[in-house]
Amino acid sequence: MWWIPVVLILLVLVYLSTRYHWWAATVPYSVPRVLMYHMVREHVTGAQFNGLRVTPRLFEQQLQWLKANGWSFYTVDEMQRELPQLPEKSVALTFDDGYEDNFTEVLPLLEKYDAKATIYVVCDRHNRDWSVNKKKHHNTGELSREPKLSDTQIEALIVSGRIEIASHTNTHINLAKSSDELAAQEIRESKQHLEQRFQIAVRSFAYPFGIFGDRDVQLVQAAGYNNAVTTEQGCTDFRDPFRLARVKISGKEGMLSFKLRLRIGRRN
Repeated sequence: MWWIPVVLILLVLVYLSTRYHWWAATVPYSVPRVLMYHMVREHVTGAQFNGLRVTPRLFEQQLQWLKANGWSFYTVDEMQRELPQLPEKSVALTFDDGYEDNFTEVLPLLEKYDAKATIYVVCDRHNRDWSVNKKKHHNTGELSREPKLSDTQIEALIVSGRIEIASHTNTHINLAKSSDELAAQEIRESKQHLEQRFQIAVRSFAYPFGIFGDRDVQLVQAAGYNNAVTTEQGCTDFRDPFRLARVKISGKEGMLSFKLRLRIGRRN
């Protein structure tokens, strides 16, 4: 029975290799990383979307590690504009939807570590459960109960000088199920609303659910945006600024996974 421990060790090694892809090649650090977050808050017991919740403690550990390892922080708009002069290890933190903790939890930590971020705001974001627009069984109301940013909080984020406010459509619509007219309206009017309400230029866009097609890319360009992020995994060199890949950061995994994702540029 001596072989049983050997088999167990091999199984563990196979599991770790499959889960973390530690053997994958490092993407050159000259290629920027755009990280994808949603919320920074404690997990909810039994909740369906805890993967979208990175705890404040873990988020601070991530910022500490990025700072200690020479990463430079940019908004997505800054990253695109400064691309020819970007240093190695350039990173943009992005947050989708516009949750209140982006103000209460994220901003203080950005200030502590001299970091920046881009927040993709849904204009009509209060009391709206957009998760069901993708999958009908997501009908628990979990995301609609999450507090969203108030206009006053968004104003404070802008004043901080650390946040780029960007568009995530009016209602977090599923573009694939929308008519040409409705899709164009959601993309165009969300930009106009944010610019008029907050007196800012809105240059960046995020496709809701990461669902988009060639038509939607054309609509984003026609609306006057400079770039758009997807949920496709990977690093991005901005050669196609309207299909930018991101590195997904999960609230269900720790620092080992985070470090590996920064190295190989994708979820493991």
